[in-house]
Amino acid sequence: MVARRRHRQAAPHSSCRACPCLVWLCAAQPPEISSSTVLLAAPLANPPRLQMETCPSVKNILLLDSEGKRVAVKYYTDDWPQLSAKLAFEKSVFVKTQKASSGAEAEIVMFDGHIVVYKFIQDLHFYVTGGDEENELILASILQGFTDAVDHILRNNVDKRTALENLDLILLCLDEIIDGGIVLETEGSVIAEKVAAHGADGTTSIAEQTLVQALTTAREHFAKSLLM
Repeated sequence: MVARRRHRQAAPHSSCRACPCLVWLCAAQPPEISSSTVLLAAPLANPPRLQMETCPSVKNILLLDSEGKRVAVKYYTDDWPQLSAKLAFEKSVFVKTQKASSGAEAEIVMFDGHIVVYKFIQDLHFYVTGGDEENELILASILQGFTDAVDHILRNNVDKRTALENLDLILLCLDEIIDGGIVLETEGSVIAEKVAAHGADGTTSIAEQTLVQALTTAREHFAKSLLM
């Protein structure tokens, strides 16, 4: 007579009771795997999407004057859905940083759950804002590229008056640096060359227009920036 051997199912470990998948690993004879079980074993993450989510991203770029007023701004997320929220953020971050003595190197501050990298040149305040988990060095390189490009465009005369006279070119700078929050370029000279190429294609600098045209164009760009 052949003795029949009984397979006794091992009791699951106490630490595994919360997860059915771990119960199978602890059992001597796992249950039958159905088609629905196979779906549980499928990968949950989509690799292309994961790569996109790990790309550096920017929430906004701000260029304010020495009183915290807008010169040029761009927002790339819905963290501040209304204009009032945007203006409140700009005022708060200006107050937070106005007493800092920002020199040639960029300064970094944590503010309202965001990383803000900033730098002052004459009467202009440059800001780049990212998420609290964003790489600070990347944000600093974006800020450096922006300030370098503006310096090239304004021919080393970086101040509010000259910036307003060339506001169209500064806005083009922002478009060349960031697209939808994704970083395109951080090299200041390359950004300036691309902006100059736009001018060569027929875009006339505000500095080359009459005074009345310049003031009208500056007001139009400033009004548009308030709605961004």
